[in-house]
Amino acid sequence: MSTHSHRRMSLPRLLSAAALAVAATATAVTPATGVEQDASDGVVKVSNTVDVRCAFLIYKRSGDWYFPATAAPKGTVWLQHGFSRANDHLEDLARRYAAAGFIVFAPTLPSSDTFGCTVSNLGNNTAFLNNVADLFGKADDPHDKLGRSFTDAAARAGRPGLQLPAKFVFSGHSAGGEAVGYVANQLRTRYPAAFQRLAGIVLLDPVNSFVGLNMANALNGLNLTNLPIHAISSPPYLANGQASGTKELTTDVHREFLGIRLSTGSHCDAEGASTDTLCTLPNGAPQAANIAVLQEFATTWATDDVNGTITTTHRPGGNRYESLRTAGTIQTLSGS
Repeated sequence: MSTHSHRRMSLPRLLSAAALAVAATATAVTPATGVEQDASDGVVKVSNTVDVRCAFLIYKRSGDWYFPATAAPKGTVWLQHGFSRANDHLEDLARRYAAAGFIVFAPTLPSSDTFGCTVSNLGNNTAFLNNVADLFGKADDPHDKLGRSFTDAAARAGRPGLQLPAKFVFSGHSAGGEAVGYVANQLRTRYPAAFQRLAGIVLLDPVNSFVGLNMANALNGLNLTNLPIHAISSPPYLANGQASGTKELTTDVHREFLGIRLSTGSHCDAEGASTDTLCTLPNGAPQAANIAVLQEFATTWATDDVNGTITTTHRPGGNRYESLRTAGTIQTLSGS
């Protein structure tokens, strides 16, 4: 697909967005401190804020941190929601990443803003996403923006002194997929030392923004590297811009294997049990089997990325992969 196409935003995509409906789990909640402990897997969620610069202002955005039970987390996942959604909508997946051994950082970024400081490019959000990149570009400084938020969350989670893991994985849903790709490419060009910490990208039914070439430019830049990039997508339809982000990925990144498409997938699959009717009404309710596959493959690939390994069962030719492909559950995404 040409990098100059797919610039219209559908009404269902605009509706595919907003509030919170987290699945009931066995949790102990301490509202005064914003700390939740999941009794089933030991995952601790801490809600605080993170400073993000917008023009001449500093926004204090909601940030959720998830801490795994393990004493030595394997890496950090930045999990980014899409247009008109919030971090709570990805709580189900965030907990799965944490249960797999990752620290998860899930911020809420604006979807509309006077200064263009938005997760989706509705006009020109590149200056704002450059400021988001600055968070990760300076992640090794405990006194900088991301470091301060993490240190506060770790202390409140009962993990004082815990260091942010050296390896990062960026994972973004819908327009959040474009955002994490753009930020990753900014690390490549502006923060090369931080880019070395980035182990991989897992895109979740990515969608191109209303205007601009953020995703195209990012993927063309990242194609020059060996950074692992994989997607878990749903079939083309209005809510995902006719799979605009997936088409961009398979056009711009020239690799034999780029992930999977869930044959009966919904744009809400990544949100799983924490989705709501504003997503499911225009997009259809996600099927439990598809949610399970998405979470299984996302956590497996992220683990491979930080460990520098390849789990062959979850790649073409592997037993698990081929059983799902033969059953018609998944299809293979490959680069052109």
